[in-house]
Amino acid sequence: MRRTRPAAADTGPPVRRAPANALTPAEREQVLRLLNSPEFVDAAPAQIYAAMLDQGVYVGSIATMYRVLREHAQVRDRRRLARHPARRRPELVADAPRQVYTWDITSWPDR
Repeated sequence: MRRTRPAAADTGPPVRRAPANALTPAEREQVLRLLNSPEFVDAAPAQIYAAMLDQGVYVGSIATMYRVLREHAQVRDRRRLARHPARRRPELVADAPRQVYTWDITSWPDR
């Protein structure tokens, strides 16, 4: 005789409590202000972390800094990058015969 276990009720994923050492919203705002400050706006979180430790200030781990940036959709290259204008493809216009010549440079199979 086999015994079967009763089917567990599908209650969905377990609810997780916030860790006791999680940053408060005010602390997260402070980290974001630091990351976006003029001094560090072009620096990576690892560089900011090291610079703040050199000053004797701990605001959070590197992972925490990335987490805060991700929450505000700022995880990208933080340097100022040059913006190049879109290039236009040249257009050849002929208004009379023999003004525009073209050639086909595609490879044809040997015949």
